[in-house]
Amino acid sequence: MFVDAATALLTWYDRNARVLPWRAPPGSPPPDPYRVWLSEVMLQQTTVAAVRGYFARFTERWPTVEALAAAEDEAVMAAWAGLGYYARARNLLACARAVVAAGGRFPDTEAGLRALPGIGAYTAAAIAAIAFGRRAVVVDANIERVVSRLFAIATPLPAARPAIAAATDSITPPARAGDFAQGMMDLGATICTPRAPACPLCPLRGQCAAADAGMAEAFPVKPEKRVRPQRFGTAFWIERDEQVLLCRRPAKGLLGGMRALPGGGWQADDPGYAGAPIAAAWRPVGHVAHVFTHFALDLAVVTAIAPPDVSPDGEWWPIDAIEQAGLPTLFAKAATLARTARDAPTLPLREISA
Repeated sequence: MFVDAATALLTWYDRNARVLPWRAPPGSPPPDPYRVWLSEVMLQQTTVAAVRGYFARFTERWPTVEALAAAEDEAVMAAWAGLGYYARARNLLACARAVVAAGGRFPDTEAGLRALPGIGAYTAAAIAAIAFGRRAVVVDANIERVVSRLFAIATPLPAARPAIAAATDSITPPARAGDFAQGMMDLGATICTPRAPACPLCPLRGQCAAADAGMAEAFPVKPEKRVRPQRFGTAFWIERDEQVLLCRRPAKGLLGGMRALPGGGWQADDPGYAGAPIAAAWRPVGHVAHVFTHFALDLAVVTAIAPPDVSPDGEWWPIDAIEQAGLPTLFAKAATLARTARDAPTLPLREISA
């Protein structure tokens, strides 16, 4: 199965490879490791469509690992705003600086790459294969789906992952491992899709155990969904002289190091106005719903005008330029809600979902 699957997949990839800004065409010399690394970090938990614009802006502003390593933390965090999972941005800077400190070259082995900040097993394998031509076993969500169907692996996720990795290893070729990995990614993204896979068009159709059984959509077997706990919080929109007060979230934790609207903690019960940075006549304007990995958040948004004799901690930012503040999605939505209420105070209360 190994030779047939790899040959069939690579033949298909040579004809059907997606054109992506961080890739080299099939059969070409490997792309710049910096671009491969940056794209792989950005693509974690994020779609290709969402990443394209961010990748273009990052590589225009910071075209090399040296340029990124020299960037200010605040500038990188602001440029990352909207991509989510903000620990990735902090690790991005730490990794760039570690590479530059070691001479400016990325290690060309999985072990060397895994020693860098923010690079785990998958990312190390992807960079080693795609940027350096190493034979590495690369398994992302698309490949996981393709392989689980190809071998009809019935164990539910996440327990199935060792078996999926072993099966992927069994079909990964010794040469063109990077093209093979990218071909598998493209196959999962365009043909072996989560729903309604186009099995008749698949280059691996003749070898797919799940398709033979007419059960392609049954794989991978998903675990039972866990109910996310609900948490509540309040965001305080404080105005003065056409400016709004922003704060900086703690460096560690969710949305760490990002600009945000002031607020207290997120907890199991509605905190009301606990955590308000000033005493004021608060006006509730609505709620923002947002789902994090481990919990759902209901964020109440309240507004007030700061008294002239009050000087709360934070940064005053022009309201008309709030889009340039680099707010993460949660607080960008909260700001939109507050501005909507501000500009049209007679509108009824409504919710904006993040």
